[in-house]
Amino acid sequence: MQAFRLANFLRTVRPASTLRRSFHSSPSFFINVGDAIPDVEVQEGSPGNKLSIANEIKGKGLIIGVPAAFSPACSGSHIPGYIKHKSKLPQSVFVVSVNDAFVMKAWAESIPEAKETGIRFVADPSGKFTEALDLLFDGRAIFGGPRGKRYALLVEDGKVSKMFVEPDNTGVKVSAAENVLVF
Repeated sequence: MQAFRLANFLRTVRPASTLRRSFHSSPSFFINVGDAIPDVEVQEGSPGNKLSIANEIKGKGLIIGVPAAFSPACSGSHIPGYIKHKSKLPQSVFVVSVNDAFVMKAWAESIPEAKETGIRFVADPSGKFTEALDLLFDGRAIFGGPRGKRYALLVEDGKVSKMFVEPDNTGVKVSAAENVLVF
């Protein structure tokens, strides 16, 4: 009976895609090069200001996924790396995190240089956008709940043209600006 309760608890806390992935030696990704960006609402600035990144990116764009706003790696190197290379940024750039809209707004305001670049900070409070990408991971040990992997997706005409996903979920190597903005 206790094992049954634990299994039901884990199902409510961990999305099915995370459970499915845990049985594979290497993770499979829902989103692949050539796939369309999912049309799922996120929030910008407040819970009432909803948008779809899929509808916002026209031409070339960049989606940067981070596990947590205000975390040392996100604030200290990952996002500042993109700001440093602002001349190479496409017209539409979104930073997405499984956080609430108020946290993302405060984080954006704490990085004044980000506003100059046009980078938009959006919240995925329920994790639905991140789950649609199949880039959600169990972050309970560090962040208290499900979070998005650290990644960067280059987008062209609404489809992923290149993917940069951190294999350990939170590192800043594969998805660093120096690796992503090489073109």
